[in-house]
Amino acid sequence: MIWTAVLVSALGCYLLKLAGLSVPQRVLDRPYVRRVADLIPVTLLAALVAVQIVSDGSRLVFDARAVGLAAAVVALLLRAPFLAVVAVAALAAALARLV
Repeated sequence: MIWTAVLVSALGCYLLKLAGLSVPQRVLDRPYVRRVADLIPVTLLAALVAVQIVSDGSRLVFDARAVGLAAAVVALLLRAPFLAVVAVAALAAALARLV
């Protein structure tokens, strides 16, 4: 049963990739399509971050990770460099865990 699921998933991924490659160039050149394609990675990353920050198995939690995310958002709003944002988030999360 598990191998059936693996094979069906692999076939689905292949067909999805094939469908993406078969889209005509005139469709891909539309500004709306370009804008959506540019935003898809951002939304996927935001969804992954949200799941990692506020979930613990099957329940919602707000702990030091949320404090770290809030600190990172503030650092981003202040236009801090990426490494500084990571350092601020890690420091805020560590201090919240300490408290």
